[in-house]
This record gives sequence, structure tokens and C-alpha cells, in this order.
Amino acid sequence: MLRRNWIIGAGVLAGLLSSTVGAFADQPRPWQMNFQPAVTPVMEQIEDFHRLLLVIITLISLFVLALILWIIVRYNSRANPTPSKVSHHTLLEVVWTIVPVIILVLIAIPSFRLLYFEADVPPVDLTINAIGHQWYWTYQYPDKGKLQFDSVMLTDEQAAKKNEPRLLGVDNPIVVPVNKVVKVVTSGSDVIHSWAVPAFGVKMDAIPGRLNVTWFKALKEGTYYGQCSQLCGAHHAFMPIEVRVVSEAEFEKWLAAAKKQFAAEDSGMTRTAALTK
Repeated sequence: MLRRNWIIGAGVLAGLLSSTVGAFADQPRPWQMNFQPAVTPVMEQIEDFHRLLLVIITLISLFVLALILWIIVRYNSRANPTPSKVSHHTLLEVVWTIVPVIILVLIAIPSFRLLYFEADVPPVDLTINAIGHQWYWTYQYPDKGKLQFDSVMLTDEQAAKKNEPRLLGVDNPIVVPVNKVVKVVTSGSDVIHSWAVPAFGVKMDAIPGRLNVTWFKALKEGTYYGQCSQLCGAHHAFMPIEVRVVSEAEFEKWLAAAKKQFAAEDSGMTRTAALTK
């Protein structure tokens, strides 16, 4: 009976884990301990680099722990009643100088490679301008004509009605095609903001009077959320980012509808964000 219960429990746990793997990619979850699953090549490399650092840090920690335990056992007062008076050891000092340098080089090489990969924008399929305001975003699609719209956080009532996560859902999300390189040009209209989407491995400051560039290539369809990650004022926590990744056909369909919708509105004029109290 006990064995059968263990088998049933293991099956239920496996089912829960398998059913939530895809959902974890969409938004953060309560008690989530690790990164949101990567959906871009940049985030995949960030995760690989993170795992490399964990291995190096774990090995160093185990070595230091073993060394401390060995010193406690070998050089305590009972095992070593007459302490050594040696104050210098040339070989040991050379080793503990060179080995950390080698470790730092092993960390620096993939780090610089990753930084270059993040900064080197490949051939672009779509460009989006992200302009930060206190406290909402304005988006432009300069490749697609005069398409511009504001993206404001939903109120709690609106989020519940649309089944959107609280403090993350917006009224007008960005829509991009899957497997396409999207260049994001950020700037700010008032103070410094920061455009960040964790599942994409993207975080770029939006600075008034300056254009910063980042990019992503989403490999999986879905809805992904981010937030302004630069303290920008009293309602800093209320200017989320929502990106919907769809098929190319769905993107063209949305684009045609968006041109009509936002042309009918005064999309050239930004508006005051409706903030949740």
C-alpha cells in the first residue's frame, strides 16, 4: 500500500511539473526559485553562463570547506601541540595568486563573449521604439508606417476581467512575430526608465536625449511580461511591459487592425497613465 501511494504521488507530481513547464515561460510564478525559462538565444546563453558560474562557485566552496575541515583536524591543539612558526611559503603564495587569476580568466572569456553577443545586433526584421514616460510606455513601429500607441497598466478590475496578471497586464501590448530579430530602440521623455523582459534576457535603460539599442529573437509563441527596472518615481512599479509573440500570419493580421485602430485614435499624443491605487 505504501509503495503504491509513493507511485501515485510521484505520478501526480510529475504531471503537475509537466503541466506547468510551458506556463512558467509566460510570467513569474509564486515561489519561483530560478530564472524564467529562456525563449531567446540571448537568455539561453545567460542561463549557460549562470550554470558555469554555479559549477565554479560550488567547486571553490567545497574546496574551502574541505581545507577548513582538514585544518581543524590536522592542526588542532591536541593533534599538533607544538604549532609551526613558519611565516612564509613561496610556492603556496605563488599558487594562491595564480589560481584565482586562472579562475577569473575562465569566467571572463565566456562573459565577454556573452556581452558581445548581446550588443551585436544581427540583421533586423522589425524595429520597435520604446519611449518611457512617468509612468507608461509609448511604442512605435517605424518600419510599418506611422504606427504609435501608448501601453498603460490595467487596473485590478480590468486585469481580472481580461484574465491578465495583476500589475503586469497592459491595455495595448507589443505584438511581434516569432523567430524574427526585433531591434528595440529605447529612450525616455522625462526621467531614466529601463525596458526589461526577463524571459528575453533583455534590459536596456531608456534615457532622455539618448537612444539605446537592444534586440531579441523570440523562439516560442506566447505572452511575456516585464517591468521598468530603473527607479523612475512614485509609480515606478506601475509601468509593466507585455509582449505577445505570434506567428507571422497573426502578426500581419494584428498589424492591419492596429493601423486602423490607432490611426482612428490620436496616437501621436501620449496620455496620462491610469494607475492602480
